[in-house]
Amino acid sequence: MRELPRGGAEFGDVTQAQLGRDTGIDRSDVTAVLVHLEERELVAREVDPSHRRRKIVSITTKGRRALINLDEVLDEIQEELLAPLTAVQREQLHRIMLRIAEG
Repeated sequence: MRELPRGGAEFGDVTQAQLGRDTGIDRSDVTAVLVHLEERELVAREVDPSHRRRKIVSITTKGRRALINLDEVLDEIQEELLAPLTAVQREQLHRIMLRIAEG
């Protein structure tokens, strides 16, 4: 049921601008979050050699481990929240949530 944008986590390196577009987060907020993640060594940012004003963001090994841990915790929480529902009810909820997300 959980369908989160992963930016570079699953699709390789990504630019800061693309992360902002993919997530709908303002450019300055993306930069602030990336600074925090970089300080924690969860991502690395490098200047794009083909476009010096562009930064390429990549997830580090430590970041991948943190993401795996987060996925496991979210899976547990999701299972706990959905436990009272039958399989049919879960599927109905999933479809409804997708329709809401699509607008």
